[in-house]
Amino acid sequence: MADEKKDASGRWSLDSLPDLSGRTAVVTGANSGIGFVTAEALARAGARVVLAVRDEERGKAAAGRISGATEVRRLDLADLASVREFAAGWDGPLDLLINNAGVMMLPRQRTRDGFEMQFGTNHLGHFALTNLLLPHVTDRVVTVASGAHRWPGAAIHFDDLDFANGYNPQRAYAQSKLANLLFTLELQRRLTEAGSPVRAVAAHPGWAATNLQSHAGNPVARLLMQLGNRLFAQSDRAGALPTLYAAVEDVPGAAYVGPDGFAEMRGAPTLVGRTRAASDAGVARRLWDVSEELTGVRFSVGAGSVSGGGGSGRG
Repeated sequence: MADEKKDASGRWSLDSLPDLSGRTAVVTGANSGIGFVTAEALARAGARVVLAVRDEERGKAAAGRISGATEVRRLDLADLASVREFAAGWDGPLDLLINNAGVMMLPRQRTRDGFEMQFGTNHLGHFALTNLLLPHVTDRVVTVASGAHRWPGAAIHFDDLDFANGYNPQRAYAQSKLANLLFTLELQRRLTEAGSPVRAVAAHPGWAATNLQSHAGNPVARLLMQLGNRLFAQSDRAGALPTLYAAVEDVPGAAYVGPDGFAEMRGAPTLVGRTRAASDAGVARRLWDVSEELTGVRFSVGAGSVSGGGGSGRG
């Protein structure tokens, strides 16, 4: 896209977005936090923005606070039937797909299809949504990951993806965020192999003060994160910058964008690194194969050739 525009301090900001008139974007989880800021900024820059949200009333309230062209559509990433319904209702080109929605460190729960809630929502829901919409995507897919992929012990537990043999909310969240990066890596490989111009990129907000942390199941962890929000976190507006940068700047496929400050907790958006585990092409391919099996959704970039059969689902 256009050359970077920076604010008076020389840093990339919400005012750095180019003119997005004529472009269409879908932002999942756009009714609050980073998702709302992302949708608001894209709409202000001229894009038509679809707020893909689980609660339509909250989505409509959010859209009412945005100046620009918006639309609200229901999407529950914890329900593959809802994901298929959303994708089936899509018509026309889609320039930007922003996979932003997520849940964090919940007590043990399952999705409607029987998957562990964090893996099912953060990874499998977006995996299915992306592949079902991919024949419409013209520019890029941005998936919001997290520094949690660096947590000790973060791994894809192929022998127990649902943590049936001992649930740990932190390990389950770290697995889902590592999955986001591996998904981006393998999606880009497949797009390149298919000769598609679409780019798959990832971003993380650093430590941003949003309501995501307030939903942690452990009250002690919730209290510590709320305290951390007050002491260390940047605003949700600053936290959205890496996502927006990844969406509009000329970054390479499979790039990862995060804050440039200490420990990537805050700062201006820049290209950042990832762990060896998040760069493992073999694990990325295996995760993709497993995800296709679990969701029943296959990779396809050809218009009209989307596969969306029934997923396996587990009770």
